[in-house]
Amino acid sequence: SRHPNSIHHLRHPPAPYTVLLQRGSWNQVERAPVVGVRFHTMSNDFPIPTDDEALLRQCRVDTFRAGGPGGQHQNTTESGVRLTHLPTGVTASARDDRSQHRNRRLALARLRERLQERGRKRKPRKRTRVPRSEKRKRLEAKRRRSKRKKLRKPPGPLD
Repeated sequence: SRHPNSIHHLRHPPAPYTVLLQRGSWNQVERAPVVGVRFHTMSNDFPIPTDDEALLRQCRVDTFRAGGPGGQHQNTTESGVRLTHLPTGVTASARDDRSQHRNRRLALARLRERLQERGRKRKPRKRTRVPRSEKRKRLEAKRRRSKRKKLRKPPGPLD
């Protein structure tokens, strides 16, 4: 399957991606690039680097005026940070602090958390049966509600 961020179209892919092209999937690929960065593998489509700098290199960093409490300083400096993980499109932003550096660290932690959540397998929901007594109670409540609504209507010519 062709993913929108696929690298299958590249004639000479970068070295870390050659294993992916051979295997066809990110699942269980643990290849450290030349830099020596380690990856957490995810069950979906993209590994999360354990190193903050490596994760930051995969992101687009936008700064904006945070606004909110903090007065003129927050309204005039670009202390808000929005990180967009380019391979997956997941975004995280932080405007909690007056410092851009602390906001960048916060946004990075939030992004890492969202990426890990995205790769986590969800437990399938167990289907349960509605007990007979509960069905009976629901039907009785519906009948009572129906009678009450009928009593609201003005009487007809035959009543």
